[in-house]
Amino acid sequence: MAERRRTANRYYHGPPSDHFDGALFFNPGGKPPGRFSDLLRWQFSGKRPKWPAAFPSPHPPAKPHGRLDGGALRLTMVGHASLLIQTAGLNILTDPVWSERASPFAFAGPRRVNAPGIAFADLPPIDLVLVSHNHYDHLDLATLKRLKERHDPLVLTPLGNDAIVGRAVPGMRLSAHDWGDRIDIGAAAIHVEPTHHWSARGGRDRRMALWAGFVIETGGGNIYFAGDTGFHDGINYRLMGEKHGGFRLAILPIGAYEPRWFMAPQHQNPEEAVEGMKLCNAAHAAGCHWGTFHLTDEPVEEPAQKLAEALEAQSLPPERFRAMRPGEVWDVPPI
Repeated sequence: MAERRRTANRYYHGPPSDHFDGALFFNPGGKPPGRFSDLLRWQFSGKRPKWPAAFPSPHPPAKPHGRLDGGALRLTMVGHASLLIQTAGLNILTDPVWSERASPFAFAGPRRVNAPGIAFADLPPIDLVLVSHNHYDHLDLATLKRLKERHDPLVLTPLGNDAIVGRAVPGMRLSAHDWGDRIDIGAAAIHVEPTHHWSARGGRDRRMALWAGFVIETGGGNIYFAGDTGFHDGINYRLMGEKHGGFRLAILPIGAYEPRWFMAPQHQNPEEAVEGMKLCNAAHAAGCHWGTFHLTDEPVEEPAQKLAEALEAQSLPPERFRAMRPGEVWDVPPI
């Protein structure tokens, strides 16, 4: 039985570890995703608020150019978990999604309520793409194909996701890694780090590919991109603070958290994001994963409102943690 399960993994084959049982990945000491019956209970609860057909950003589309050297750090919000990081002479995209829908279908599934904050044609040369896991709102094969054709970047991703991308985008430069791996790129080092989440592209490949966050280590300060994560009692945030000694910037999800009975293990809420910023010792934080795709049960503006309330409750200045909107550009202060 164990051998049959092991060979059934269509994306990855490797030795067991503290987060891989020889067939499937898991969260050490954590919780697996909800069962199908839980999903149905949520979907038919009738409690999902209606989002507006359009939720335009107050910021005009950005038009970034070139690269930033030295200790400069510029962050531009594209939408959801897609951001452009410019620092250490590198242009880095996180979980790039330029498609109209976060879905396996062009005609159904969550649709954008705002345009990407950078038009695809206005992207500067892209050196590196970080893909945190394979859910459709984070791994968009259509966008990766466009990036391959126009920029030919290196894609860093956790174990197993390279099989998905490689089959769909022949010739894409891929580098797949386990938690704890370090990759040196130019003047920066990328660390692949644990998060509390899960993976699937359909109903038969749950947890066959790994999920992760990334730490970008540069001379101008460390940057933490948490991808998508549950709070998990702050375990991974404490680990990041202890291992990397703090961050100039943390990019943290603040949306897709309701209902808590179903979402809490996999998606943190704004209050938990603020606590995570403190635990990992981040001087500044950018809130993502909200306001673009209607995935869960909170109203479209609630994550930003709850973030402001959480910062006030902790007596933290609002400029330390921004709920980023598409097109917003932030020159992050040095530590």
